[in-house]
Amino acid sequence: MARLIFITGASSGIGQALAERCHAEGWHLALVARRADDLRAWAQARGWSAERWRVYPADVADIDSIVAAGQACLAQQGVPDVVVANAGISVGMDTAERSDLAVMARTLAVNNVGMAATFQPFVAAMRQRGSGTLVGIASVAAIRGLPGHGAYCASKAGVVAYCESLRGELRGSGVRVVTLLPGYVDTPLTRKNRYPMPFLLSADRFAQRALRAIEQGVSYRVIPWQMALVAKLLRVLPNAWFDRLLSGRPRKARADQGSATGS
Repeated sequence: MARLIFITGASSGIGQALAERCHAEGWHLALVARRADDLRAWAQARGWSAERWRVYPADVADIDSIVAAGQACLAQQGVPDVVVANAGISVGMDTAERSDLAVMARTLAVNNVGMAATFQPFVAAMRQRGSGTLVGIASVAAIRGLPGHGAYCASKAGVVAYCESLRGELRGSGVRVVTLLPGYVDTPLTRKNRYPMPFLLSADRFAQRALRAIEQGVSYRVIPWQMALVAKLLRVLPNAWFDRLLSGRPRKARADQGSATGS
């Protein structure tokens, strides 16, 4: 029987690449995005059999919207084997700017509350079945705070802590929690970055490695492995050295400077 994967933020970037990779490996797909019509057109253009996939429109920043999408998946396709909370946004912020407080609120609403709301419809059903995997997409930006990235770094650090808490809650239930921390991945979100992006991966290469980690049921993985080494070094670097290293580094564009947002 084909496995079913539920993916948010599937209309572009990592989510779309993961959908394509899973389809190629025989999975059935439950795909979620705000731009549902674009996502349907993308899937149809690939000639995919209609029995293999469905699209659910939702905004993960709206709790009722994303919970309804999860409930619709349960009703129409059944309990997924894997749920990937991938949808996220990344916008630069400056705490001195009053308007950027709204940026932080929106970022936390999408990246953190939206993740919990993505998982919520499936937890009881997976527990009852005794199996399933919940995947939270974090970032290496969770490791240390980067100047100008306050909202994004805080949200992704929150993803790591939240998934760790959820993993403890579900211990012994048969439901796994996987936390993935991408390094730099070539997506519409990262192409507007104004700073070097070492060890840049294509979205497809990331999706391939991410799917292997999900299938292995790892609890935590940084992708690629080179960024895992960098992350460990950054974590142990004394604050004074870290601050000096980041001094003068270009910052992510703020919302009024044309910063990219996610799916």
